[in-house]
Amino acid sequence: MLYSSNKTLLAFSIAFTACQAAKGTLGFALGTKKADSSCKAQADYESDFKLIAAASGSKIVRGYSASDCNAAREILPAAKSQGFQVILGIWPDVEKSYNDDKAAITTYAPKFADQVYAVTVGSETLYRGNFTGATLLAKVNDMKNALKGTKIKVGTADSWNKYADGTADDLIRGNPDILLVNAFGFWQGQDTSNATHQYFDDIMQAYQHIGAINPSHKIELWTGETGWPSDGGTDFKAAKAGTKNAATYFSQGICGMLNWGYNVFAFEAFDEPWKPKSKGDGGILADETHWGAMTVDGKSKYSLKC
Repeated sequence: MLYSSNKTLLAFSIAFTACQAAKGTLGFALGTKKADSSCKAQADYESDFKLIAAASGSKIVRGYSASDCNAAREILPAAKSQGFQVILGIWPDVEKSYNDDKAAITTYAPKFADQVYAVTVGSETLYRGNFTGATLLAKVNDMKNALKGTKIKVGTADSWNKYADGTADDLIRGNPDILLVNAFGFWQGQDTSNATHQYFDDIMQAYQHIGAINPSHKIELWTGETGWPSDGGTDFKAAKAGTKNAATYFSQGICGMLNWGYNVFAFEAFDEPWKPKSKGDGGILADETHWGAMTVDGKSKYSLKC
């Protein structure tokens, strides 16, 4: 759904300003592989954390699969050594990946409970149509039971429109601890003059619907992914890749959301040149190797401090 109106955005900004006081928390999506596609070890994550903290002040990252490259085993001691927290991910699309990730989390998370901020069961599974809200809720609850006795939050991450259009209603009613909402002005095909408005409006629609379905307001909400590709990335409709445009979106969109008091995971911390090109809408090839806020060698492409 495209950005609707200035009136809608105005209502959103008033609601945000009225409800939020403290500045939000900035986090980054972080991959499990090095530039050459080999797996990261504890020392690599420690280096990542030092670079992220120095560039942005952020002390939290999120991942997508706790078993991929033995991520939980390697990232959690690194997080402890650097004072970071981690959202561990489960890829539940097939039973093997679900069980492997669950095993990794139940093995390592209790040993590093202070470092595990939350667990997300799935990443855009509703968007891809892999699960209904009810089936995803069952997996979230299964993971909650597996972590019973800990204070680790359990939820999921999905596209803003799947929260806004009712697809996730059964999940929302089931009281997950945390929901990550992905929203990209870029993938809505907006140029930089409207991309931030688009992002705000999409998040507003998702958050308002979640609040209407579960009015207790006890579900913790974050932007799970948002960002912009820098030079070398692929354009999408009116959205043009470029470092200058990425800097504008970060300062206006991500910093704007943080300044309203809402938490945001930027996608992503570092470029990932190992990623193959993927097909997007209409079969268009998309280069996803240049979405990092930093280069592969840890240099910031623009200011990451809000």
